[in-house]
Amino acid sequence: MSKKRGFAAVAHLRRRAVEKRGGNESLPLPATGGALDALTGCAENWLEALQVRRFAERTLEERRLCLRLFITWAVERDVTRASQVTRLILEAYQRGLSRHESVSGQCRGKRLGWSTQRERVRCLKDWFRWLTRQNVLLHNPASELELPRPEKRLPMETLTRTELERLFAVPNIADPLGLRDRAMLELFYATGLRRAELARLGVTEVNPERGTLTVRQGKCYKDRVVPVGPRAAAWVQRYLAEVRPRLCLDMREQTLFLTGYGEAFNPDVLSRMVSAWLRTAGCRKGSCHLLRHTCATHMHDGGADIRYIQQLLGHENLETTAIYTEVTIKQLIEVHARCHPSARPENAASVAGEKPAT
Repeated sequence: MSKKRGFAAVAHLRRRAVEKRGGNESLPLPATGGALDALTGCAENWLEALQVRRFAERTLEERRLCLRLFITWAVERDVTRASQVTRLILEAYQRGLSRHESVSGQCRGKRLGWSTQRERVRCLKDWFRWLTRQNVLLHNPASELELPRPEKRLPMETLTRTELERLFAVPNIADPLGLRDRAMLELFYATGLRRAELARLGVTEVNPERGTLTVRQGKCYKDRVVPVGPRAAAWVQRYLAEVRPRLCLDMREQTLFLTGYGEAFNPDVLSRMVSAWLRTAGCRKGSCHLLRHTCATHMHDGGADIRYIQQLLGHENLETTAIYTEVTIKQLIEVHARCHPSARPENAASVAGEKPAT
């Protein structure tokens, strides 16, 4: 029996009784007793305080993971209360982070990155600072912890125009789901949206007449309006006319891009889909953020001012956007060829054993 493919599989998928789809449930914190300064109780109180301050859900999950790893490590050493944690204990944990090696998956034997170590130590510093302010502790044992020195890495190399065309050709636009996928790729590249922003994008937030879309409550709960461009807008309009009505099961659903279940995409699912398309196209390893980098770099290559790119990407700090000026080497190559003595044609000819042109 042949396997169902494309839009023909949608009806089959909808009939499947699946209770849980997408996402991962976070593991609970280890039990550390009922003392007033028990590590687990202190951790839950801090996370609740961060939630009240309206920290993003993803940030809360990352903080919970960091606390769970530390509390598990501490319980193994019979440290269950915040008052038992000393600077020496925290320094021992930090040394353990620097030596930790993965024991499973493709990262087997690989050590934690410096940015990961830095984030986990910073989480503990913030936590113990809060506990001290709440008078749970008399002094802050993490006040003298030094964070690992930050790394300054450039983003991965962006896609070329040829690679982009190969990527856009991967979805089969003869199939409705393929047409939806092509529209998502075009929108990623045209607007530089984050994957979560595209997953939450609503139907009413796209304005074909003005050629813009509105990002509602992006990172740090900020709205912004970005241009779409005629090419991406045409693909989105075609998706809205031909595909979305067939995917939508509930007329109250206002999300723009829908899965075969008629639901909004999970951002992790979008990452896996784009990664698979990149592999199929024979491009370098990456996912949704690679298209965001490509959008910004191509705009800067085309002469766009860095402040306009900052507005497009929704960066709060200009220094975050300025990294694209370092990635873009086109102008530097031109200056090098014009100004450096070794880049002149007569020097290249002399190395090749030819007489320089007169």
